[in-house]
This record gives sequence, C-alpha cells and structure tokens, in this order.
Amino acid sequence: MADNTQKMSYQAGEVKGQAQEKASNLMDRADNAAQSAKESVQEAGQQVREKAQGAVEGVKNATGMNK
Repeated sequence: MADNTQKMSYQAGEVKGQAQEKASNLMDRADNAAQSAKESVQEAGQQVREKAQGAVEGVKNATGMNK
C-alpha cells in the first residue's frame, strides 16, 4: 500500500510540475504579446505625431508663417 501511495504522490507531483510549466509558458506568451502591443501603439503614436507635425509645417508654409 505504501508503494502505491508513493507512486500516486510522485505522479501528482509530476502533474503539478507540468501544470506550473504550462502556466509559466502562458504567462511568458502573454507578456510578450503585451510588450508587442505596447511597441505597436508607441510606433503608431509616433507616426501620428510626425504626420501632424508635417501638416502644421504645410500650413505654415502655405500661409507664409514659416519665413
């Protein structure tokens, strides 16, 4: 009986370890996805700023305010 209990305990430990590893992998993937999304948003924001600045410069040039 003790042998059976030890075997079940070992298997439970194995399952727990595998579950922890899978959870860790999922957290890593979620972290990577969040970082990628953050970088994409920052890049999009930079592009919007650059386009807005170009529009301001275009207006200044068109109205003669840039001289």
